[in-house]
Amino acid sequence: MNQAIALIAIVVRDYDEAIDFYVNKLGFALIEDTYQPEQDKRWVVVRPAGEGSTSLLLARASSAHQETFIGNQAGGRVFLFLRTDDFSRDYSAMLDAGIRFTREPKQAPYGIVAVFEDLYGNLWDLVQFTDGKDCTPHNLIV
Repeated sequence: MNQAIALIAIVVRDYDEAIDFYVNKLGFALIEDTYQPEQDKRWVVVRPAGEGSTSLLLARASSAHQETFIGNQAGGRVFLFLRTDDFSRDYSAMLDAGIRFTREPKQAPYGIVAVFEDLYGNLWDLVQFTDGKDCTPHNLIV
């Protein structure tokens, strides 16, 4: 069996402001932005730079109930983990872009990590894993 997570949907308030954040501040690539008239929505996919294959589907909230989850996708826990090959480079670039960090960088047994907020307040880890380590549960404590 060969499986992988292809897309993770993240509820957003507005497509264009979300694209601006992920593409212009985080440096993600805009993979697709297609209007779907039958549902009056857009299929918007972004992906971090590099060789990874997991992408984010920027899904505009379509009901009042969905709007309550904007910025709180994981109940206040770190929601997503952005792996980098150069923590210092990306941390500096993110600070320069105005990204708000809620936890400063720290060295952990699995690597160096800092927590930042996306434009709505969802928490992310920026993490560079130590050589030979991965993000399996025994190495990554959240």
